[in-house]
Amino acid sequence: MRTILNNRLTLWAMLAVPALMMMLAFAGGESDFADLLHPTGETSARLMIFAMMLSPLAAVIGQPGWLRWLIARRRYFGVAAFVYALLHLAFYVIDMQTLTDMLAEFAAPGIWTAWAAFALMVPLAITSNDAAVRWLRSGWKRLQRLAYPAAVLTLLHWGFVHNGWAGALVHFAPLAVLLALRATNFRFYRQQGV
Repeated sequence: MRTILNNRLTLWAMLAVPALMMMLAFAGGESDFADLLHPTGETSARLMIFAMMLSPLAAVIGQPGWLRWLIARRRYFGVAAFVYALLHLAFYVIDMQTLTDMLAEFAAPGIWTAWAAFALMVPLAITSNDAAVRWLRSGWKRLQRLAYPAAVLTLLHWGFVHNGWAGALVHFAPLAVLLALRATNFRFYRQQGV
């Protein structure tokens, strides 16, 4: 069982399950491209939040075995978040049908925030591999900090598109709380000289 869980193909298969369910619903006529916009976007946001929660969670509670396992595979969750964002974008483009229609609503807060978040996610996804980590060295961690503005833009996109903030805030609140706790712990240890 442990070998199966440590197999990267198993993890990718598990991360692909939501997409497979969406595609089956589409193939069965239960949903169309417009219906797939929200679930792909929300799955992307959830995976992004999950990946970003792991380090602050470790800073707050330590690193039990299950959390070390997740942290070691954090890049998979981040890349999966990008793939779902790419699907979200593809369904948006198909639903809009023409470039003229897309450009007409580009300035809307719910749209430009999405494009900006996606643009920030591209370099994160491209460099989420061992070769990039070796090549960029310490610059890799600095580049990965783009995840924070990408998350803020995703939160804004979610709130604007849904004309309400409750759903977005419920999803992003655990990440915000963990980041605040990590910052508080860091300040405490710094004051103590630890």
